[in-house]
Amino acid sequence: MEVKNLKLIARTEEDLRVVSAHLQDSIASVADIANLKKNKIFLMQLNRFMWEDVEKGVFRKNKRIRTILKFESVLNVFSKNISQRKKNNFLDFLTIETNNMPDNNYEMKIIFAGDAVIKVICEVIEVTLDDQGEAWDTKNKPKHKAL
Repeated sequence: MEVKNLKLIARTEEDLRVVSAHLQDSIASVADIANLKKNKIFLMQLNRFMWEDVEKGVFRKNKRIRTILKFESVLNVFSKNISQRKKNNFLDFLTIETNNMPDNNYEMKIIFAGDAVIKVICEVIEVTLDDQGEAWDTKNKPKHKAL
């Protein structure tokens, strides 16, 4: 059976919540993050935990897949608690928060564990999640403590 890779396009805050949910527990290397200022594009490659597979059945194997997260119409990018000199560091994705700013631009905060944040300022919400290649088995399933 051929598995189709996931591709999501977000143009609203609600769409972005769906993208964020699919990215929960993804892992990104600092080396796999790029801000292409001239093209107004921000890119990040992540190893996404495929929660949608886990949801389908108890006996399926846990899988990860490489995915590209792309923001378009980017005006500016800021980061907090992320050293760009430490390219081998990994970031654990938690969520994306969105704010509509007074100037009608959008502030999207990509929040990682350890109080690391990337803030992307965009003219519009135009974000894509695009799985790449084949998924692979992983032994570990992310666990969360109940609040």
